[in-house]
Amino acid sequence: MKFLILRRITQISILVLFILGNVYGVKILSGNLSSSLLFGQIPLSDPFAVLQILLAGFSVGINAIIGAIIVFAFYALIAPRAFCSWICPVNLLTDIAYKLREKFGFKGEKILNVSKNLRYYLLALALILSLALSVPAFESISFIGIIQRGIIYGSVSAIGIAIGIVAFDMFLLKRGICSHVCPLGAFYAVISKFALIRVKHDANACTKCMKCKLVCPEVQVLDMIGKESRAVSSSECISCGRCIDVCGDGALNFSIRNLRREK
Repeated sequence: MKFLILRRITQISILVLFILGNVYGVKILSGNLSSSLLFGQIPLSDPFAVLQILLAGFSVGINAIIGAIIVFAFYALIAPRAFCSWICPVNLLTDIAYKLREKFGFKGEKILNVSKNLRYYLLALALILSLALSVPAFESISFIGIIQRGIIYGSVSAIGIAIGIVAFDMFLLKRGICSHVCPLGAFYAVISKFALIRVKHDANACTKCMKCKLVCPEVQVLDMIGKESRAVSSSECISCGRCIDVCGDGALNFSIRNLRREK
């Protein structure tokens, strides 16, 4: 459970810092997940949002570009889709939906049969529409931004979106929002192809209990379980550590990727 606890501490702490910065003027972290200031000096920008804005108007402020480069470099080099499981507030809602599904035995994955590639099509569509309509397409309707702003400012309008997200994942598609729909998650999967921190599997220690596959939200990335000793190669892994938490054999752990050996 250690990674679950660490993720929750991180997610909640970031939301608290945004509340302190935006509502009470504590200049540690202010703004939002699209554009923020760290310690009142360091710009941080969502690179996907900046890319949409650039396509929409061919003009982006220098601070936004610097902030996007910082965030891009962090997520591209650290761990695949770390934003999705360690930062994004929507992850809190989808985890609640998953727990409710398990508790009440809903089998909503049979209602919709949607490819995980849908998120990549929506990613491409968001960029195309941003260029065609001169409006940052996904950023304008982002449920992530709506949920975060709702938490920070106590917006009632975000409640309906939150209920919709939970209901979708509960009744229509298991882990549907994050694993099938979200173009931001697809964007971070694309840019983190060479991220250095990966989950590594030790086949010699594995007893093939498959508990890891039962809890993994992107189970396709665990294709090596019980077969070979190697790290997860797919950047669709969200680096949540669920598989490590449930592995009683010590066969799974985070490790630093050896790019030289892979070549």
